[in-house]
Amino acid sequence: MLANKNLPNIISALRIAGTVWLLFMKPLSTLFLVVYVLTGASDVADGAIARKYGTTSELGAKLDSVADLLFYTLILIRILPIMWVTLPKKIWFLVGTILVIRIISYVIAAVKYHRFSSMHTYMNKFTGFMVFGVPLAIASPIAVPYCWTVCAVAMLGTLEELTIHLSSKEYDPKRKTLLKKI
Repeated sequence: MLANKNLPNIISALRIAGTVWLLFMKPLSTLFLVVYVLTGASDVADGAIARKYGTTSELGAKLDSVADLLFYTLILIRILPIMWVTLPKKIWFLVGTILVIRIISYVIAAVKYHRFSSMHTYMNKFTGFMVFGVPLAIASPIAVPYCWTVCAVAMLGTLEELTIHLSSKEYDPKRKTLLKKI
């Protein structure tokens, strides 16, 4: 049972290691995309295993958030140059706007709850899934419409989290949606 208790955190740690490994690979090469997909799949696996065995924890959620942050940073470092020449410049204005709103949301949560809060809402999870698909789509004819769709979903998730922070009286890490508490 001890192995089950630690398995989600081990998977998150492996995701961090896989992300670091991707830094040294040629972007969008076959090996890069294979490791990328495996690393992304581990993001789903750690949470599913933690829920199945009842081993969810605040440490696990923080480790998952760190792994997510590193993974998104990798996308920016390794895929951004490719995206920069592929995508229209108007997308970058929208991406910047989303980032500013997300930072405002983090600051509001820090002031209001006296802690960092990156909520795992359904919209944020869906945004993560969509962002994950960007490297797989970027060299295809659907790259531009797909990235516009990702931006729209990300904006909705960002605005939802901001609204939750503004309307909630206390921090609730289990809150999954603005519509109702689950």
